[in-house]
Amino acid sequence: MVDDTWSSALHRLWQAASRAEEVSALADDVYAPLLATPGVHLVVGTRWEDPQILRYMRALRAGSDSPVITATARSVPEAAVREPGDEPVVTRIPVAGLDDAGWPEAELLRRTPGATFVVCTFRLDHRGWASLGVGVDASADVAAVEGRLAQAVDVIVACHTGIIQRGREARRGADDALLAEASLQMDSSLDVEETLRRVARIAVPAVAEGALVHLLRSEGPEFVAATHVSVQHRRALEEIGRENPWLAALLARRGEDEDTVFLSGPELDGSPFADTAEATEATEATEGDGDGARPGAAGGDRHSTVISVSTLRARDRVVGSITFVYQRPEARLPDKAFLRSLATRAALSIDNALLYELRRHAVLSLQEHLLPSQLPVTDQWDLSASYEVGDPMLDVGGDFYDAVPRPDGSIALLIGDVCGRGAEAAALTGLARHTLRTLLEQGTDPGTALSRLNRALRQERASRFLTAVVATLAPRADGTALLTTCSAGHPSPLVLRSDGTVSEVLTGGLLLGVLDDVSYESHEEHIGPGDTVVLFTDGLTESREAGGAFFESILPVRLAALRGFDAAHIAESLTQQAKAYRASGQDDIALLVARWTGVPPGADLLPHPLQLVRTAR
Repeated sequence: MVDDTWSSALHRLWQAASRAEEVSALADDVYAPLLATPGVHLVVGTRWEDPQILRYMRALRAGSDSPVITATARSVPEAAVREPGDEPVVTRIPVAGLDDAGWPEAELLRRTPGATFVVCTFRLDHRGWASLGVGVDASADVAAVEGRLAQAVDVIVACHTGIIQRGREARRGADDALLAEASLQMDSSLDVEETLRRVARIAVPAVAEGALVHLLRSEGPEFVAATHVSVQHRRALEEIGRENPWLAALLARRGEDEDTVFLSGPELDGSPFADTAEATEATEATEGDGDGARPGAAGGDRHSTVISVSTLRARDRVVGSITFVYQRPEARLPDKAFLRSLATRAALSIDNALLYELRRHAVLSLQEHLLPSQLPVTDQWDLSASYEVGDPMLDVGGDFYDAVPRPDGSIALLIGDVCGRGAEAAALTGLARHTLRTLLEQGTDPGTALSRLNRALRQERASRFLTAVVATLAPRADGTALLTTCSAGHPSPLVLRSDGTVSEVLTGGLLLGVLDDVSYESHEEHIGPGDTVVLFTDGLTESREAGGAFFESILPVRLAALRGFDAAHIAESLTQQAKAYRASGQDDIALLVARWTGVPPGADLLPHPLQLVRTAR
C-alpha cells in the first residue's frame, strides 16, 4: 500500500531541492515528514568537514516546533570511523550502545529509553560528509524508516550536486566574462608597462586580493606592477615585489615551470605572506595608518593566506610571472585551469607589447638613418627641420629631406615623399635622398638632378613613384637671395615674408619614376632678409579634422602667425598644430624650414665656412 502522505512530502521535497541555493534550506521539508513517521521521536542531522571536524548539528524533537542547532567547529576524533565511502550507508544502533566520543547525537537520543538510532551517513563532496538519522521506539517499522531515510538522502545529495553544478556554471560564466574583459583591456595597449599594470588591476578583486607582476629580464625577474584591495597593502606589495629576497628566490626557482603553483601554511614560513600572530597584530595595529602592514597576513577576516605563482609564457618563451595573493575561503580560490588561461592571455599581450617596442625602436632607428643627422648653418641662413611619425603600426615612412651646401656658396633644400611605407619605401627613400644630395653637392642644377634621379628609378625598375621638390638659395650682393625651385609633383613650398604675408611658390612637374626622359623646369624669385621658405610633405596639409576640412586650408594663416620666429620654432609649431588638428589621417609629417638672414651689400659671396647643427626629428 502506498503511503500518500510520505509520497506527497517527498514530492514537495524534490520541488524544494530544485529551487534551493543551499542544502540547509531543505531542513524543514526533510525533518517534519520524517518526524511524522510512526515511531519516530527525534530527527538529527550532522555536517562534518574532513573526517572528524563537526561543523554543525541540527535536531528536531516530536512535539517541538523549534529545532536545536549547534554550530561548532569541534574536533571529534572518534567520529573518523563513521566517514562513509562513495555510497550512503544506513545503520541501526541501539541508543544505549552509542559512545559520546564518536556520537555527538547520543546526548539527545538518550532522552527516550530503549530507543534505536537509525542513521544514514553519506558523502556530499570531497571536503566532508554528513549524516541524517532518526530515533525510533519499538512501535516503528524500522525497514520503512530506513527506506524513507535513503530517499531523503537521495534528495539531499541531488540538491547539493545541483547547487555545486550551478555554482560551477555561474563561476565558469563569470570566469569567461573576466577573461574576455581581460583580453580586451590588455590588448588595447601596446605599452609594455601599461599592459603589465592592467594585468594586475584586472585581477583584483575579482580573482584575488592582491597581485604582483614581474617581467623576465636577462639578469632575472624585474618588478613592474602591484595592486591590492587595500591601499596600504598595495604599497607594501610594491616594496615586496622590488626588494623581498624570499619572493625573488621563489620566482627564480620557478624558472620556466608552466604549471601554476599554490602555496599556503608552512610553505609560506619566512615569507612576507606568513600567517603569524605577530603579523596579525601588526596588521591590526597599523590599520588605517598606511605603514607597516603585511599584505596577506591574517587580518580582520582571519582567512589563511594563500599565494599562487603563474609563469607567463608566449611563443615558446617566458616573458614574466604573475603572483596572486588570496585572503579568502578555499572555496573561492580560482582553479589552475582559469589561472593558466589568464596567464596565457596576459603573456600574449605582454609579448605583443614587447615585440611592438622592439619594432618601434628598430623602425625609429632606421628612420633616423634615412634622414640627415645634422643640417649646415652659416650666418646667412637659419635652418631647421621636423619629422613626426604618423603611422600607429610604425612601418618605415617614405618622407625625406636634406640641406646641401653647394660649391658656389648657395644651399640646396630638398624634400620628398615615396609612395607607401615599409622596407621597399625605405630603400627608395635612401636612394632618392643620397642621389639628389650627391648631384647637388657637385653643383648640378635642380632640374637636371631630378631628371637624373627619375632615370635612375626607371633603370632600377622601381615599383613605386615619389614626389620631390628642390629649392636653392643663392646669396646676392644686395643682401637678398635668389630662390630657384624645381618640383616633381610635390606640394608647393610656401614663403613667409618679413611683413607677415604668405605666398605659394609656383611649381609643376611630373612624378618621379613614372615615365622615361622627363625634364623639369625651374621657377625663380627673390627673397629678402627675414623671409622664410617652408618645404613640407603632404602629411602636413592632409591632416583632417572631424568635419572633413584639411589643415591645408588654414596653413597660410597659421604660418603668418609665426612671423618673427626662428626656423626651429616654425617647424615644431606647424608640426604640433597639424597633429592637434587632425582627427583622421596618419601620414608622416616632414618639414624643412630656411630663414634667410641676408648678407651686407658688397660682402664676399664666396662660400662661407660651414658648421653642422643637429636637426630635430
